[in-house]
Parts: sequence; structure tokens; C-alpha cells
Amino acid sequence: MKAGEYLFEKPASLIEVHNRLARGDIYTHTVVIPEGFTMFDIAQAIEQAGLGSKDDFLKVARSDTDLIRDISPDATSLEGYLFPDTYEFTRTQSLHDIASAMVHHFRQVATAIGLTSDVPRTVIMASIVEKETAVPDERTMVASVYYNRLTKRMALDADPSVIYAELLANTYQGALHHDDMSTKSPYNTYRYAGLPPGPIANPGRSSLEAAMHPAVSDYLYFVSDGNGHHRFARSLEEHNRNVNAFRRAMRRP
Repeated sequence: MKAGEYLFEKPASLIEVHNRLARGDIYTHTVVIPEGFTMFDIAQAIEQAGLGSKDDFLKVARSDTDLIRDISPDATSLEGYLFPDTYEFTRTQSLHDIASAMVHHFRQVATAIGLTSDVPRTVIMASIVEKETAVPDERTMVASVYYNRLTKRMALDADPSVIYAELLANTYQGALHHDDMSTKSPYNTYRYAGLPPGPIANPGRSSLEAAMHPAVSDYLYFVSDGNGHHRFARSLEEHNRNVNAFRRAMRRP
């Protein structure tokens, strides 16, 4: 007999019950983790699936860093390494088991794409790219912008990093305002130059590959075009024109 949770959608005889227990036909809970989910989002998804509380999962995500110690020695959480996918979990699995399965999947993908060195830096960059664009074809270009800014020692000025800083501080209100750009956090890439100290989300394969193989460009800026894509610019003057075009697009009925 295998212990676990069993779902009976109609009455069953003792023999039918016995046979199911003997087969170990345990009920599984589906957990969908989209690309770009943070550990906070994942914790909510785990709770909604009835597999544990979000607070308990966050404790695991922050404490079980031994799962990635060999590839990210300085990690303070599993953020960035909880690979996005659709999972099937059972109630017999602990929250540690669930987090471990996601990390194991990350390792499988990392091996498949050849991500074997400079892993923390690559995952951090990939997490920013993931949060900045949902368009796969743009990811290598977005990555090139941020690498170019790093080379020139320019602040990354990535809005998603500010949001993540506020998520960590539990102060995010659902939208960014001008004052938020001065948030005192090493994750605030407006205030502090260079990459943030850790990933700001859990990137998918496409963003990891973009961070590994960015496009070759001299772009330093980008802004939404109002239609789900971005306009890229080499100079601040060109960028400001693109920003104005975006604002006009947003004002149209």
C-alpha cells in the first residue's frame, strides 16, 4: 500500500479502493510556473495548489540555498533557479522536495544549453531580460543593451529591479512611482551601478540563452512602442524621441 492522497470521483467498492492503494495511484496537483515568476509568485501558486503555505515555501526558498551552493556560492535564496514549467506534485512531497525538483530542472536546462560557467552573472542578467520583454526575438537585443551599459559603467536603470527591491521589503504597491526610483536597495539599478546582487525572477530557457549569447549592437536604450515590442536607441536624444512617440501612442483613443 502506498500512502498519499487519492481522489475518488465516484463510489468505489472495497476491492477497487484496495487496488488503487496497491497501485499507488496518488492524486497529483498541477502547479504552473510561468517564465518570469518570482519566488513570491511561486509561493502563491504553491499555496493555491493546496501544497503548503506561501510563507513556508518562502522560508524554504530562502534557507535551502545548499541546493545551488556549487553553482551560486553567494546566493541568499533560490531565486533565479526555480525553473519555470508545469509540474505535478503530491501532498507526500515536502516543500523542500518541490523546490529541489525545480532546481533540478534548472540544472537540466543549464546543462542542455551549455551554461557551465559564470552561472550567477548569467542568471541575474537573464532574469532582468525575462522581466523586460515577453517577445523572444527581442531578448538578445535587450541583453545587448544591458551588457553595453555595464561596459560603459552606466546604471542599468531597469524598472523590474526596483519592483523586486520593493517586493523584498514588502513595500510594493502594484505600480512604480517616481519616488520609488530612489529606493535604498542594492537591487535598485537606478541608484546603484552594475548588476543587482542576485536574480530578480526565474528566467526561462530563451532568456538564459539571450544572456549567454547577446546580440552584437551599440544600443544603450530601449522603450516600449506601445504594441508589445520595443524601440532601441544608441543615444539619449534618439531615446527621448522614442519615449515621446510611446507617450503619444498611449494617449490615442
